[in-house]
Amino acid sequence: MPTSAPAPTPSSRWQGFAAACVRAFHAYAGWLVSISWWRFVLLAVLLLILSAILQNIPPFSWTTTHVTTVGDLPSPPRPPRAPQEPVVKIEKPKVETRRKDGVEITIDERGVRIVPRRKGQAADAASAPPGTASQPAEGASEPDAPVVDIRLPPGTTSETVREAVEEARRAITEAIDEAKEEVQAARDEHGPQVRVITTRFGDFLPELAFLWIVASAIIKFTYKQQIKAEAQAAQATETAEAESLKRQVVEARMAAMQAQVEPHFLFNTLASIDHLIETDPPRASVMQKNLIALLRASMPALRDNGDVGGRDLARELAVTRPYLEILKVRMEDRLQTEIAVPDGLLSAEFPPMMIQTLVENAIKHGLEPKPEGGRLTVRAEVQHGKLAVTVADTGVGFGKAATAGTGVGLANIRERLQLLYGAKASLTVRENPGGGTVVAVTVPYKTVEEAAA
Repeated sequence: MPTSAPAPTPSSRWQGFAAACVRAFHAYAGWLVSISWWRFVLLAVLLLILSAILQNIPPFSWTTTHVTTVGDLPSPPRPPRAPQEPVVKIEKPKVETRRKDGVEITIDERGVRIVPRRKGQAADAASAPPGTASQPAEGASEPDAPVVDIRLPPGTTSETVREAVEEARRAITEAIDEAKEEVQAARDEHGPQVRVITTRFGDFLPELAFLWIVASAIIKFTYKQQIKAEAQAAQATETAEAESLKRQVVEARMAAMQAQVEPHFLFNTLASIDHLIETDPPRASVMQKNLIALLRASMPALRDNGDVGGRDLARELAVTRPYLEILKVRMEDRLQTEIAVPDGLLSAEFPPMMIQTLVENAIKHGLEPKPEGGRLTVRAEVQHGKLAVTVADTGVGFGKAATAGTGVGLANIRERLQLLYGAKASLTVRENPGGGTVVAVTVPYKTVEEAAA
């Protein structure tokens, strides 16, 4: 019975979301790095313009309209009907009924007088002439009670006051009618009032766009530096691997050269030994011993895979000396050799097979083509903290012999020096002042023990 897949847990969902965010970030950052800065600036300006436009259109902004009209003012009050008895009576003063509190209003030809009445105040206080201070009765709470005293011009009668009151009432009525007419005219002229309300939720868009642009610029700059650093690291790794492979190829080539003795040289030497056995047995014995020494010095390199990078100068000379002795037997008096290497430098590190290659080139392309032969010198010395090994001959000169080689041997030596020491080593070829060629190999001076440490 098939089992259903387990439901994803919250942690797995979160991990998937985080992984998706990381992929999206790298995709966006890669796109930022792929575009130029001027294009980035152009897109940033367009984003700011777009944010400014979006903040004024739905769904980030919408408007609502409210229609209102000019409200009618309340109708002005109608003039009051004439009462059966006047509200305000204008008559000569008379004695009012005594009351314990309230106000006394007196209107006569001299004006209107309103006097608060206090408890215990005499009833005849209201009839006192205007301007005369009222004397409070016993038990009055305040001696100076407020008094409203409206004076009329001398000679004013009650008819005049009544006419004034009527005139004021007509003026008020006319003012109310005029205000109503003005409101109605305003309504007819302007009609209903429309109020537009705009609601915005996109005011933050320009600020958000600016922050996005700044963050994108930072990502573009930093991510580009990171990619550049990763590319440089990858390139350095590839270069190191290529150089390592190249070095292995060169070392294998040199190991093959070191492991083999050239067939024609070996055959010629054996043929010379065979001939000397019949004609000059002592010389044949010397050549045979030198050949054995040469093979004994060369054979350990076949088993020492770690020695192809460098070994001491003494082992190199152990191969060179018997080789020169064999050639001296073959060339007889046409070859003179000298090895000038101090004992203190025999423990110095020196790449294998380089001296052997230089000696072979000097004899084959410099001394053998010369009828009278010449001299070959191997010298080692320390110059400015570096070990300099020179092979000088007095032959026909560099590249002047009919047997001049293709230069592959010297090119291999230069390549090995570059791989082993970089710019710290060099190979120079110059003419010998006495005729011939001088080839010098310069490497950092250190002993084999120091190199191994």
